[in-house]
Amino acid sequence: MADTLTIAISKGRVLQEALPLLAQLGIVPLEDPEQSRRLILQTSQADVRLVLVRAADVPTYVEHGTAELGIAGKDVLLEYECDGLYEPLDLGIARCRMVVAGPKQTRKVRGRARIATKYVRTARAYFADQGEQVEIIRLYGSMEIAPGLGLADRIVDLVDSGRTLAANNLEILETIAEISSRLIVNKAAMKMKGGVIRPFIRRLAEVVRK
Repeated sequence: MADTLTIAISKGRVLQEALPLLAQLGIVPLEDPEQSRRLILQTSQADVRLVLVRAADVPTYVEHGTAELGIAGKDVLLEYECDGLYEPLDLGIARCRMVVAGPKQTRKVRGRARIATKYVRTARAYFADQGEQVEIIRLYGSMEIAPGLGLADRIVDLVDSGRTLAANNLEILETIAEISSRLIVNKAAMKMKGGVIRPFIRRLAEVVRK
């Protein structure tokens, strides 16, 4: 249907914090996303559906038009290279920070520092801006143990409370970016379905401002 909207979103914290915002627009999944095995969920509005995908895949679904809209963390968007998306609204949910962290007893590094992270593009750009040459080591999890095991000198990762860092004898050295979830829109869809998408953005912005 020409006026149907598909919203791509990932399960977990982003979904949990986005659902109350959508509910204020009258958009409620007809099934519990945490209990259902379905990845395409119809909602209380017949012209809106949710597609549950991996967090890193949300921009891809939106860029290629499979979903007109998406909700993705700024950390994901910083890593995603694309000019086919608009980012019209900061939803202010799933807040955390992307930081550089290292051992509390900092040891002197000879040569290039080794940085463990899954945020390769963001980390490379950050250290280049700092004028520091580093070696990036891509990891997909358990970054906090990399310095203690000698794999890396520092890490770049998301931090909420900081308790996991402290438990692994690490501390925050620098903050790269404040992270929250953003509404993203396919540029072509904005032209073709602007009459539906623009009012949706305005209504959601009003909810966020409350």
